[in-house]
Amino acid sequence: MQLEDQGFLQLIRLAPLFSIDLVVVNNRRELFVGKRVNSPAKDWWFVPGGRVYKDETLKNAFSRITLSELGMEYDISKCQPLGLYEHFYNVSMLCKGTSTHYINMQYLIQVNESETRAPNIQHHAYRWLSLDEVGQDPLMHKNSKLFTPSLFSALNNG
Repeated sequence: MQLEDQGFLQLIRLAPLFSIDLVVVNNRRELFVGKRVNSPAKDWWFVPGGRVYKDETLKNAFSRITLSELGMEYDISKCQPLGLYEHFYNVSMLCKGTSTHYINMQYLIQVNESETRAPNIQHHAYRWLSLDEVGQDPLMHKNSKLFTPSLFSALNNG
């Protein structure tokens, strides 16, 4: 179930949103990021992802989000969770005067570079960024850097 704008704005004002971020890494140990089109992280490089809707299972949300954000459907059971994080923003998607609070689950998806066919809906440009560059890039949003310790641990132990 997806809310109309007014209902969604009321939800943003009153409660945190739950979302899934897709930490997509290729065989060269590069992270897939896109330049955000919408607030709250507009014009920042950010990992793909999306909100979980009411009455939607995590499995179904993951399939829907991967298909819409990566152009290919992935199975959540074959991807590694990297942890639960919080994202705080001073603005929202619908209103600059309303803050947004996300509770966010990060999932590692290891892919061949050719597997990603991301549409230009939530992002207007894409790139592969070496994992060493993620922490150094000033245009990479701080919320897309939170998971890096868990990512390095997962890649080095997996």
